[in-house]
Amino acid sequence: MLRTHTCGELRKEQKDNEVTLCGWVAARRDHGKLIFIDIRDRYGLTQVVFVPSVSPKAHEQAQKLGPEFVVKVTGKVSVRPPKMVNPNLPTGEVEVTAQDLEILNPSQVPVFEINDTVEVTEELRLMYRYLDLRRTKMLQTMLLRHQLCSVIRNFLNQEKFIEVETPVLTKSTPEGARDFLVPSRLNVGEFFALPQSPQLFKQILMVSGFDRYFQIVKCFRDEDLRADRQPEFTQLDMEMSFVTEEDIFSLTERLFKEIFKQVKGIDLAIPFPRMTHQEAMAKYKSDKPDIRKNQEDQNEFAFLWVTDFPLFKHNTEEKRWDSEHHPFTSVHPEDVELLKKRDLGKVRSRAYDLVLNGNEIGSGSVRIHNRELQQEIFDIIGLSKEEAQKRFSFLLKAFEYGAPPHAGVAYGIDRLVALLAGLDSIRDTIAFPKTQKGNCPLTDAPSYVDEKQIRDLGIMLVNKAVKKND
Repeated sequence: MLRTHTCGELRKEQKDNEVTLCGWVAARRDHGKLIFIDIRDRYGLTQVVFVPSVSPKAHEQAQKLGPEFVVKVTGKVSVRPPKMVNPNLPTGEVEVTAQDLEILNPSQVPVFEINDTVEVTEELRLMYRYLDLRRTKMLQTMLLRHQLCSVIRNFLNQEKFIEVETPVLTKSTPEGARDFLVPSRLNVGEFFALPQSPQLFKQILMVSGFDRYFQIVKCFRDEDLRADRQPEFTQLDMEMSFVTEEDIFSLTERLFKEIFKQVKGIDLAIPFPRMTHQEAMAKYKSDKPDIRKNQEDQNEFAFLWVTDFPLFKHNTEEKRWDSEHHPFTSVHPEDVELLKKRDLGKVRSRAYDLVLNGNEIGSGSVRIHNRELQQEIFDIIGLSKEEAQKRFSFLLKAFEYGAPPHAGVAYGIDRLVALLAGLDSIRDTIAFPKTQKGNCPLTDAPSYVDEKQIRDLGIMLVNKAVKKND
């Protein structure tokens, strides 16, 4: 290791210890012959003083330092006089008197100051994301995200869940949003799709006997973007066998109780209240109502289960019925006869959403596990047997080999972090997000590719865009 301690670690108990710190120069202050710098890493910040009589060479080097230079400093820990103590820093009672300074890498003057008080446009922040991520607020958000995922994994491990990775290159089964398509070089004219969710694979895992599956997974949707949408996003995906809605509700409530206890120090009251879709629409005119008594009171977190969604919605434009959620959602047991009579507008599903302060943070359902019922739903939404076979033959075939009753749910990690951190946009919860136009200012993606790459894929651009000169 180049360092003996981090920049947030030293305390007065280390007085007179010789230490080595590595980090970035957050600030430099010249006070006559004395030069002070604040050296920063992700753990914190420590003040270093350069005294000519202690080390003329280090003092001379310190005069060359600029903001964000990467340095290695060796020196002795000393306790600051009472009047010089900084109560706002964990390391505020000490400083390091430098004996040696090595400039590991210089830096250009940053295009914006690395602090949380300076107003910077989002475009500039995303273009220089490596600088933006050095800011305390961004670092704390990334640490919160890490902590959230750690709590989730620890909790689900105790609950006997198995974490399974599902394919990123998969079959296009478009339902709702557009798929991102990936041309296959080895199978000319054929395409993979990036998954909108692991829905079909997690159902197949239940057929496989895995019983309890989860995954913190990247998903992709080629759709118009808003503050709470990204073309690639992360969700906690779960599925369980031999369960009902009640098991999903109970597990989720215990999970979120643990999350809020560990991440926010809040003791959530469980169980969460419930409201049917019909009640929500009648009372709030929304299927994701904010039930807080005072909406201005934000650390307040009001969870709500919305249940009994319609199984179908009528597509007036195309004069047909579509699935309200997705076609793998099971029918409400009390409405089976309505389904048989094709009174489709009244048929309820076994779908449920989890709402937090008026934001849908998760959605799930009890799934269909019977091939005949699944084919019936496909028929109702206008999916012919031939088309169903083309899209979903692997799932239908799996149902012929002993599919257990199963249910699942998925929660948006990006949106949850935003709510926990009090942020307006999920972009600030993602290390390298896309803009509202779906591009990455840091890498300039998406970008043009060589004509040879296009030819190798066996495809041709119909409308050739002209690349702008750099």
